[in-house]
Amino acid sequence: MGGWFWSKDHQKWQFVLFGPADFCDRINICGSFGICDITSAPPCECLQGYEPKYKLDWDINDYSGGCVRKTPMQCGSKNVGFVRIQNVKLPTSSESMLVGNDLICEYICLSNCSCNAYAYSSGGQCLLWNGDLFDLKRLPNNSSQVEFNLKLFESSNKGKKKPLLVALAASITSAIFVCGTCCYFLWRRNLREKGILRKKKFREMLLSESATNLAKPGHSSNKGQEKKSDIELKFFELHDLKVATDNFLLDNKLGEGGFGAAFKGQLPDGQQIAVKRLSTQSRQGIREFKTEALLIAKLQHRNLVRFFGCCVEDEEKMLIYEYMPNKSLDYFIFDESRKSLLDWKKQHEIIIGIARGILYLHQDSRLKIIHRDLKASNILLDEDMNPKISDFGTARIFIGNQNEAKTLRVVGTYAYMSPEYALAGLFSVKSDVFSFGVMVLEVISGKKNRISYNSDSPPNLIRQAWELWNDGRDFELIDPTIVDSCTNEEALRCIQIGLLCLQIDAADRPTMSSILFMLSNEGTVPSPKHPLITLTSDSITMETTSSSINEVTITAPDVR
Repeated sequence: MGGWFWSKDHQKWQFVLFGPADFCDRINICGSFGICDITSAPPCECLQGYEPKYKLDWDINDYSGGCVRKTPMQCGSKNVGFVRIQNVKLPTSSESMLVGNDLICEYICLSNCSCNAYAYSSGGQCLLWNGDLFDLKRLPNNSSQVEFNLKLFESSNKGKKKPLLVALAASITSAIFVCGTCCYFLWRRNLREKGILRKKKFREMLLSESATNLAKPGHSSNKGQEKKSDIELKFFELHDLKVATDNFLLDNKLGEGGFGAAFKGQLPDGQQIAVKRLSTQSRQGIREFKTEALLIAKLQHRNLVRFFGCCVEDEEKMLIYEYMPNKSLDYFIFDESRKSLLDWKKQHEIIIGIARGILYLHQDSRLKIIHRDLKASNILLDEDMNPKISDFGTARIFIGNQNEAKTLRVVGTYAYMSPEYALAGLFSVKSDVFSFGVMVLEVISGKKNRISYNSDSPPNLIRQAWELWNDGRDFELIDPTIVDSCTNEEALRCIQIGLLCLQIDAADRPTMSSILFMLSNEGTVPSPKHPLITLTSDSITMETTSSSINEVTITAPDVR
């Protein structure tokens, strides 16, 4: 959200965005088990005993993947203890209760395998955090916040104190074990029946939501009778997928992301598939799983990955897609030895193919869909190097004439996020247009766009492209590996279209239909206004108005 304002002090127009005044106040800025410190560089670090989940992403200042334990937690182990952390702004707790003292609160957390931290206040309130911890912020020394106790697993418990209640719990373990053994066989007998019932209920819920979504007012499918096949969702059996992937053999592993691991497989009819297996520790939960399963099942386009069905059985949740033998776009354009395999003609075809896929999502499908996580790694390539948009777990459906929405849960990759979405949670079709613009520059240059948070960082790709275009030297952005195979006029046209997609004000960005027309036809391309160059102290100043709205003022550079 923002607008242009005339600054009497600077005698120039300035664009004002509304967003958090403190970098660390952004939602989920450091991911799970990460802590934000505005006074340090980089601003994000992992809690004690944790390390970055995706080290390469942290190297380019993308911390959204969060942190994972250095030593996996062994539930029930005697070597589990707590480390005390001070001067931390506490996130919202999972639950709270009144207890007698700190030892009882510690014991309650120790007894719960999903509890990762606790805090005890002098008023007798015990705060417990179950599952992942988000939005931790470092506070100045001598803060009035209560102390925060993080559960850790140590290789040795030498010198570690055990509370009295823990010792008491250990003494009754044998009695509990006897009772548990007696119940084990009864549980095993009922397990299969319960699993079948749970699977049936989850399937019914998915099919019910599918029918409900299609019947909402404003969906084009509501204009006539919907065929039964349009709301059917194919379910695979877990046994069949284990056979297809050789029981998820490590050699068949294609990769791993926020969702979990993906495995290559082959069905009895010879069809090759990719199986995305939801991890129990995944940041992508049931909501994202349902979104992707229900949404992609309703979409069919040559530039969208083909969806075969899903599996919901026992504790397993999986999505089954067509197998893409050439992996993803980033696998080629960012690798010095592989980027030469894509000449300019093929790269231009890939850019147009991605644009067609996004246009289908925004305008031509039965549903108006905002992807929200378009990036090079989510563009898969088939055997003929045709692009296929994938990963719809964070996508959102717009109803009828809806053009914009706001969320408190910002998801995606910061290097591809539009400023209004990253700072204020506002998203629209123009958010996807911004992401497309980043990808266009990445394809042409063979370089990754990077996020910088201080003025000492080297210029990112957007700033480099803007400055070269502004100086009339935009041909210098073209990757040397495609210079000989490309037409300068065509490549420079794509750079200018990419910059049009990256303009600060969402209203100035073209629609995907206009973009596709400019890519496919000769003619004059409008001159872009300046993009959001970088998030540095040189380009952004923070001000607080009387109405308590935080303003991010971005100074416009001189234009061509």
